[in-house]
Amino acid sequence: MNYDGNIIRPPSEADSIILQVTVGCSHNRCTFCGAYKDKRFRIRTDEEIAENIAFAARYCIRQHKVFLADGDALILSHKQLVPLFSRIRKELPQVRRISLYGNAKAIRSKSLEELRELKSLGLDRIYMGLESGDDTILRQIHKGETADSMISAGRKVAEAGIFLSVTVLLGLGGLVLSRQHAVATGRVLTEMAPRQIAALTLMPMSGTPLGDAVKNGSFQLPDAVAMLKELREMLTSINCDKVQFMANHASNYLPISGRLGRDKDAILATIDRALSGGIALTPEAYRAL
Repeated sequence: MNYDGNIIRPPSEADSIILQVTVGCSHNRCTFCGAYKDKRFRIRTDEEIAENIAFAARYCIRQHKVFLADGDALILSHKQLVPLFSRIRKELPQVRRISLYGNAKAIRSKSLEELRELKSLGLDRIYMGLESGDDTILRQIHKGETADSMISAGRKVAEAGIFLSVTVLLGLGGLVLSRQHAVATGRVLTEMAPRQIAALTLMPMSGTPLGDAVKNGSFQLPDAVAMLKELREMLTSINCDKVQFMANHASNYLPISGRLGRDKDAILATIDRALSGGIALTPEAYRAL
């Protein structure tokens, strides 16, 4: 498989065929993210994509999922996506589902009918980074979105019948806005009602604006206990049913997962045990992006 630079994918796509259809991220201005800083955004050529699909058809016949990389493959026009999905269905007939990252702008650029057509062609799951539900924090991190614009995008995905997985980032409001971040994010997640919520913990990256702010002391990162309290506050503010909640990423201090609202009380009890010292937290040396 021919890739341009490093490839990033959701943990749940570990067994997927990774087809890189765009390079980098079309937004690429979030202050916390350094994933695509070394890449200039571009759409890969038809020849590059065809070469990788041909490789997958020959060597990946036992893999039944496709993930379209890089940061926001959904930014492609509908006229580009339909032939791509049709080609995957034709040349990789064993594939049962196609997933991709989709930022809110890309989602809103598609009509409901277009999203439904992509679903009919195999689009099963969209991963969207909410990061925070607080407008002040969204402005600070240069997300280019508001809470309302994110809710609108999330609801459109759900209305199209596509599985929506939303990522949030603990610690993004710093110590000062920790509770504000937690409560607002819980509210937005409730209004979005995604099928899956993934909570990661902020690990500042060197060379990013937020990483530099942590280094020079202008941004105070919550410690492990404060992160857990923030997670608890966020969970308390979420009122959703039949939603898979995961905070078991390698960046997290306490790996937990469960089903909301069925397991909500049990998850909160686990966090309380950790806060009281009854469960050991993941040491810093073992945390990773």
